[in-house]
Amino acid sequence: MKQKLIIHIDENHPILIEGLRKLGYKNDKYYNSDLKTILDRIKDYNGLVIRSRFKIDKTFIDKAKNLDFIARVGSGTENINVKYAISKNISIINAPEGNRDAVGEHALGMLLSLTNNLLPANESIKQGVWEREKFRGYEINGKTVGIIGYGNMGKSFANKLKGFNCNVICYDIKKNLGDLNSRQVSLNELKNKSEIISLHIPLSVSTKKMINRDFISQIKNPFWLINTARGSVIETDDVVEALKSKKILGAALDVLEYESSSFESIFKKNIESLDYLIKAKNVILSPHIAGWTYESHKKLAQIILNKVTNLI
Repeated sequence: MKQKLIIHIDENHPILIEGLRKLGYKNDKYYNSDLKTILDRIKDYNGLVIRSRFKIDKTFIDKAKNLDFIARVGSGTENINVKYAISKNISIINAPEGNRDAVGEHALGMLLSLTNNLLPANESIKQGVWEREKFRGYEINGKTVGIIGYGNMGKSFANKLKGFNCNVICYDIKKNLGDLNSRQVSLNELKNKSEIISLHIPLSVSTKKMINRDFISQIKNPFWLINTARGSVIETDDVVEALKSKKILGAALDVLEYESSSFESIFKKNIESLDYLIKAKNVILSPHIAGWTYESHKKLAQIILNKVTNLI
C-alpha cells in the first residue's frame, strides 16, 4: 500500500509532525516555498497542514486532486474556501480549542491595562516623571461587558471575567449559547447596555467592517473596545473618529486591518489612521499574538493531531 503524504506549508510544534509520522504519514516541509511550487506539487498529497500563509481557493483545491483533509492550525478558516473543499470531499480541520485560553487571557490583560492606564504610566515613570492623578484608572467591577461572538474565544473571555463582578452579556447569530458566565441578548440590547465591548467573531462577508460609524453611533454609552478577532471586522477610520470624539474611551487591538494575509507583517504604508493608533495614549496594540503562547503552540498541534487521528 502506498504511503500517504502530508505537505506542511507553515511550521508548527514538532509534536504534530512526529505524531503524524507515527500514524504512518510521510511529512514534507515546504515552509519557505512559494505558491507556484506548492501548486506544482499539491496533486501528490493526501493532507495539507497550514496556518495562514496562502489562500486555499478554488484554483488551489482543483489542483489538489488527492487531498483527504486540510488542517488549519488555528481557529479561523477564512483563508480556505471551505464550501468548495467540502464539495470535493475534503475534510476541514481547525483547532479553536487550542488557543482559546490564550485569547481570553490576552483580552483580559489588554482590558485591565487599558482601563488602568498601565502602559502610559509605565512610560512616564521610565522617562523620570512621577504623576499619579494623570493616570487614575477605572475599575471594571460592576460594568457591563458585551461580548460579540460567543464561540470558543468569547466563552473563554467570559470565563476569565468571573472574578471581576462584571455584568457579562453576549450576542451571537447562533441561538441558546448563553451560560453561567454570560447571558445571551439581542444585538440591540448589547448596544444599549455595554460599557465594554469585546469582539470574538470570525471574518466573513457579514462581519467584515461590522464595527463602523453606524454601528458605533447605535451604542448608547461611551465604551472601551477590545478586538482579538480579525482586524478587518472593524472600519479603522471610523474607530479612530470615535476615539477622537471619546465615544470610544480606549481601544485594545491585537489585530489590525493593515496586516498581511499571513498575519506575519503589517503593511508599511503612510496610513493616517494607523499613525493615530500608534501614537494614541488610550490605544494598546499587539502584533496578533493573543493566541500565540508557548502553551497554545503545543495545544494547537495536539488538537490537530487528535482530529487527524479521528479521521483515519
